[in-house]
Amino acid sequence: MSEREIEDLIKALAAKNALQYGKAQVNSVMSALMAERPDLRQRAREIVQLVKNVVEYINSLPPDKLREVYKGELEEARRQERQVKQLPPLPNAKEGAVVTRFAPNPDFVIHIGNARPAILSYEYARMYRGKMILRFEDTDPRTKTPMKEAYEMIKEDLRWLGVKWDEEYIQSLRMEHFYDVMREALKRGCAYVDLGGDESKALISKGIEPPYRSKEPEWQLEQFDRMLANYYKEGEAVIRFKTDVRHPNPSIRDWVAMRIIDTSKYPHPLVGDKYVVWPTYNFAVSVDDYSMGITHVLRGKEHQVNTEKQLYVYRCFGWEEPTFIHFGRLKLEGFIMSKSYIKKIMGENPGEFMGLDDPRFGTIAGLRRRGVLPEAIRDVILDVGVKPGDAKLSWKNLAAANRKRVDPIADRLMFVETSGGQGLKMRLEQEDCITASIPFHPNTPERTRSITVCGGDEVYVPAADVKAKEVRLAELGNYEVDLESGKLVYMGSSVDEARAKGLKIIQWVPAKDSVSAVVLEPRELKLVRHEGYVEGAVARYDKGARLQFIRFGFVIIDRKDPLTLIFTHE
Repeated sequence: MSEREIEDLIKALAAKNALQYGKAQVNSVMSALMAERPDLRQRAREIVQLVKNVVEYINSLPPDKLREVYKGELEEARRQERQVKQLPPLPNAKEGAVVTRFAPNPDFVIHIGNARPAILSYEYARMYRGKMILRFEDTDPRTKTPMKEAYEMIKEDLRWLGVKWDEEYIQSLRMEHFYDVMREALKRGCAYVDLGGDESKALISKGIEPPYRSKEPEWQLEQFDRMLANYYKEGEAVIRFKTDVRHPNPSIRDWVAMRIIDTSKYPHPLVGDKYVVWPTYNFAVSVDDYSMGITHVLRGKEHQVNTEKQLYVYRCFGWEEPTFIHFGRLKLEGFIMSKSYIKKIMGENPGEFMGLDDPRFGTIAGLRRRGVLPEAIRDVILDVGVKPGDAKLSWKNLAAANRKRVDPIADRLMFVETSGGQGLKMRLEQEDCITASIPFHPNTPERTRSITVCGGDEVYVPAADVKAKEVRLAELGNYEVDLESGKLVYMGSSVDEARAKGLKIIQWVPAKDSVSAVVLEPRELKLVRHEGYVEGAVARYDKGARLQFIRFGFVIIDRKDPLTLIFTHE
């Protein structure tokens, strides 16, 4: 790449930065350049001045000229935005008329598998300039009891993922609408009230119609009113949707569309015991998908049988059916994703876990707490797309996607682990005080911190790295190692001499300006503790800051006092 080409690239990146944020920033342009051309990192100190000059020039341009400079890059960005990465076109999709939905059950927080339909539904709605609906499906207060706090926690996770919805609904607040539609279904003879209990189940399993199936609509409506008036108790009456009692799949035969739930025993967190007759998943979904104008339903292939059930509702009323797209399951290897299992182990081991956002869980909250960026999650999900087969996402793949995103923005600090005898405290033997000027990030060499050490000062160093006779303390100088006396004897500052001798460059943390730190590393159900010391510059960062501990890995600050960090990945 010629010098002219490098300058042209910097101009394009600076113009893009200015168009996005009103004014180009040197740090942002430098980070973008190094991410685009990592081979230029060795020349960072040299190139940063060129970036400063270009940014000054770009910021002096009027908006029209700025757009001209960036015209090619801007058009490419718009094209990519329209295509939304590798997503294939939606069947039966019309520009401006696509309506998708994400419909979680608020009985728990969402995990990365749930995030897949959320992100895909949002991206397709954006791709076709349509809209996306968020709908909470919470009509089973007995077996899938909603968590009151989960409604807001799910929305928080979606916002963090960058998913924006245009409308929001809660099914438990739409009960009267479900009742109205059911009345119409009973009038049309599409459904019936079944008082037969186990006897009816046995008949249907044999492909025989139960006696209540043929009763006239007037009788059906009367029994429905009795159900609503709490005349029948739980298990005494259900409403079945008529299908084919000889259907080869027994679960499709006259499936239950409404049932009685004793909400005095199982109150709903939003509506309490106001209702006793509740729609089942398939009836509520069918009604709401039609009522809300959903054109495309994107969900897992485990819903294929549910789709077949729901089509009976559409055919009953003559509704236009949405386009159903089923994709395989997405599993994140090495993480717990099962809601029921997470609830189980948290209940059995109180105090063992850090909450629903425990970094050992594959929940979105857990991945966020671990330091995974939302852009990385979106990248891997869009890469998997809508493939019909099951997909296993390894932590290695997600970590690679996250590393690509976090590396340009995570400041580097020195950390020495001391737990398990991995670190030593040694005394510096030198005549003068020496100041090391260390960049926070190789992409921004102008951002530095200064660390001064004098003779007699103590430093923490990795035990494994001081087995050699001579070493170089990073950005400080060359030292002779005297393990017997616990000293590091200063030999000089020459980088060339260090290279000629092949001295290993090691991390070091001055004891007088160190902060005790604990890094927790998730390993399936374990949390491995790494205790050690980090340089004092860590005090400038707040909770949630993502850092790279040099030659240790990426971490995120989980707690400031005492300093506790979560290990993200290497």
